[in-house]
Amino acid sequence: MRLRNLAVLLKGGGILRKQQPLETRSPGIRRQLEIYRKGVLGIRPRFPVSPEELETKARNILSREAYDYVAGGAGAEITVRKNREAFERVAILPRMLRDVAERSLEVSVLGVRFPYPFLLAPVGVQGIVHREGEVAVARAAASLGVPMVLSTASSRSLEEVADALGSTPRWYQLYWPKDPEITKSFLRRASAAGYSALVVTLDTTVLAWRDRDIRNAYLPFLAAEGIANYTSDPAFRSGLDRSPEEFPMGAVRHFARNFSNPSLTWKDLSWLRKQTDLPILLKGILHPDDARKAIRAGVEGIIVSNHGGRQVDGALAALDALPGIVSVAGRKLDVLFDSGVRRGSDVFKAVAMGAKAVLLGRPYLWALAVAGERGVRDFLQNFIADLDLTLGLAGCRAWNEVNSTFIKQEAY
Repeated sequence: MRLRNLAVLLKGGGILRKQQPLETRSPGIRRQLEIYRKGVLGIRPRFPVSPEELETKARNILSREAYDYVAGGAGAEITVRKNREAFERVAILPRMLRDVAERSLEVSVLGVRFPYPFLLAPVGVQGIVHREGEVAVARAAASLGVPMVLSTASSRSLEEVADALGSTPRWYQLYWPKDPEITKSFLRRASAAGYSALVVTLDTTVLAWRDRDIRNAYLPFLAAEGIANYTSDPAFRSGLDRSPEEFPMGAVRHFARNFSNPSLTWKDLSWLRKQTDLPILLKGILHPDDARKAIRAGVEGIIVSNHGGRQVDGALAALDALPGIVSVAGRKLDVLFDSGVRRGSDVFKAVAMGAKAVLLGRPYLWALAVAGERGVRDFLQNFIADLDLTLGLAGCRAWNEVNSTFIKQEAY
């Protein structure tokens, strides 16, 4: 068959169109065929396919300060590397002849059905990456139904992002301010804007020593970037002599006085619980004893995370901590995973080790830098396709079939 005739068939709904029922059921096959059909017509993807290529292209676009702020970690970035090495030490053991023609990517988290076993992680100051920041990400996520966790340190207000998400599930991540009135105001606003859970980040009561940012003498907050939730907050504004619009530096100083709260203890969680009806997840847990304390505190979930290596250099790789946390808490509350996720196989490994779902961070920021909303959408379509195909090729029809028998720890 001549190439031109094949192109006509593909473009007009010929041979491959006969596979429509299978395409409809499988986002992986659907995405593949979308790309391969265009390839027959001489059209290759303009958008980087691999996360590594995506980061390289973003690095060439962004300023050194912005790239280093997102890519960098604490100290020598040992933990950033260890997060990826931990995934490389875990091998998938695929099973054969298990009828995986029908697959579901849905999972249940906090009793709610999500379309995929991942959420977009709370990444702050997205305005340094793209002028539309979190709003562009939210629109892309909404187009595919991908849940999003919004950072307190966002470049757009939580209400703006909620509007862009529409009916898509969303959680609000809290950097717990010193001023309790600001905290209560954040919680009220999040609930009113339809955020359905509260993610409390525990590992950032102060900012770590980050070589890259120190070398660049760069902290975006001091340029009033990433403080939109503060400057739009009535409790925050009541503490200012002049409005942020009149005197931005005054708002920056007030933010700096309130952002870090190193005096917090486990006892403070009882106060937080009284301020909101939202389910609470604690992000940053690595030690089993802290998981036990979380259970006693009555929270609904734990997110095993070392903040992508950004807070404690030399900390345990989050994936290495996951089994211990699941062993302690897995039957009593939902355990999610964060730090180092790049591909569908990473999600499979984390779920096999007991996570209900994972949080996906840096890669979608690189997609945002490269092509804004369209870039994030393209990346997420590829990520979902990878998830679907990995699940089926490993021999599973649904994520509740994935368990420790499908993986093996390799020795290096």
